[in-house]
Amino acid sequence: MGTGKKVRIRIPASTANLGSGFDVLGLALSLYNTIEVEVVPRGVELTVEGEGAERLQREGERSLVVRAANATFAHLGIKPPGLKIHLKNEIPLKRGLGSSGTACLGGIIAAGELSGRPLSTVEVLRLGVDFEGHPDNITPSLVGGLTAACLAGGEVLYVKIPIPEGIQAVAVIPEMELSTAAARQALPKRVPLVDAVYNVGRAALLVGAMAAGERGLLREATRDRLHQPYRAELLPGMVEVLEAAERAGALCAFLSGAGSTVVALADHEAERVGREMAEAWGRQGMRTTVKILAVDQQGVTRL
Repeated sequence: MGTGKKVRIRIPASTANLGSGFDVLGLALSLYNTIEVEVVPRGVELTVEGEGAERLQREGERSLVVRAANATFAHLGIKPPGLKIHLKNEIPLKRGLGSSGTACLGGIIAAGELSGRPLSTVEVLRLGVDFEGHPDNITPSLVGGLTAACLAGGEVLYVKIPIPEGIQAVAVIPEMELSTAAARQALPKRVPLVDAVYNVGRAALLVGAMAAGERGLLREATRDRLHQPYRAELLPGMVEVLEAAERAGALCAFLSGAGSTVVALADHEAERVGREMAEAWGRQGMRTTVKILAVDQQGVTRL
């Protein structure tokens, strides 16, 4: 692993859960973090531009991208080299758009490439889930598109699900951050059987509706009783934003991952959908940014 060897990787954002598919479904979006890693004689140098730059740069060797890279070198039986890492971030932090997943994937994939031992998709996911805890974000960011993923015997099993053409994601991103840990703590340890059955039925309907191109089923298929009602207490106005999306003609709307972003899927008038969602949050005193995004079908790209 010679000094000066370099790799540059682009990784898409993701929106997880899609309402009913809690910890299982995820969709890659056309918002990207780019990670460049170079082997240097010694030490770790981390520079960051874009979203979260000041906060992330202070982390240095404690940053997720460095820890993921070092864990991968250890997995490969290689002593970690000195690294010069530059992050260019478009994905905001702690907004439910998979920013931590991109850092994790970037470190893992870069370490494999720099070691001359590129990792398989299965290996990347196995290493990644050790950091993320569940595969719903890292899987679509890695392989692109809409994915269903689960853990089985320590391995991540996944499938890509076809989706109808012309669907855009309208991401309404509030100024308020929400940590995954806080959002997890809001969830009950047990749920009623009727709520579990409610979600299983709608998650199955969602997968089938996407594959069959039945857009009219998506609104009901993304409804949820396992996480959104509890997390709504942490996000004043979330319910009103979801309702505004539907009134504006969105196919469906849901909390993105653990939040705080709300995403709507639309096949027409995406700008109107985003505007009315932002106005609904504005009435609650919340400032937002609206991004209209395509579905990314490529996943991780080596540049």
